[in-house]
Amino acid sequence: MNIIGIIPARLASSRLPRKPMADILGMPMLGHVYLRSKLSSILNDVYVATCDEEIYNYITDLGGKAVMTSISHERASDRTAEALLEIEKTTGQLAEIVVMIQGDEPMVTPEMINSAIEPLLVDKNINIVNLMASMKTQEEHEDPAEVKVVVDKNNFALYFSREPIPSRKKGVENVPMLKQVCIIPFRRDFLLEYNSMEQTPLEIIESVDMNRLLENGIKIKMVMSSEDTYSIDTIADLENVTARMKNDHLLTKYMNRQK
Repeated sequence: MNIIGIIPARLASSRLPRKPMADILGMPMLGHVYLRSKLSSILNDVYVATCDEEIYNYITDLGGKAVMTSISHERASDRTAEALLEIEKTTGQLAEIVVMIQGDEPMVTPEMINSAIEPLLVDKNINIVNLMASMKTQEEHEDPAEVKVVVDKNNFALYFSREPIPSRKKGVENVPMLKQVCIIPFRRDFLLEYNSMEQTPLEIIESVDMNRLLENGIKIKMVMSSEDTYSIDTIADLENVTARMKNDHLLTKYMNRQK
């Protein structure tokens, strides 16, 4: 199968300007995401989709592949879809699965990407997968920057929210605190279908794109990751991830690629 990874990235960020180029151990965050994604044994290729020439030039100077996209996109999936069509036009080959990998997940591992793709390889009825991970602290559960998810017994999403769901206020011990990890594989045609859908009320209220699918009765398979991963939205997040990555076992596999 032709399976490609696309990392949507832009310099504009309300909470942490120029976030993709934030330094982590001597390399921009986006460089970590790109080179770690390239380590996946399932992805045929990885591209960065951006509207910023600085990002485009950085990735190409790194020896990677980048696609310039419109500056008007507000959603990562729209930028991903535009890049997909341009990649297909350039290569003359249709993708079958497109993995959208957020550029603010510098601790991503190839195992995380591979495990997120696996349900699409074994079940033709699944069109989209989200990775998820356990949150370890109440502070993380209450952080509106973290998208929380609750799932059914078969690990299909029931609901996404930036609020702390499910409730910890009812006296139940061991409340499952799960967060969305933004590694999202789509079947190629489903990505384009998803982007053609109108926004929905709960999507807007929660500011979580995936609720659009749930409101339309579409199932989202969730896959649990046991690996520690933290997205970056603030300076404090950046400092936390930098400290955690100092002894990361993957660093030696790609840090020599830095120019």
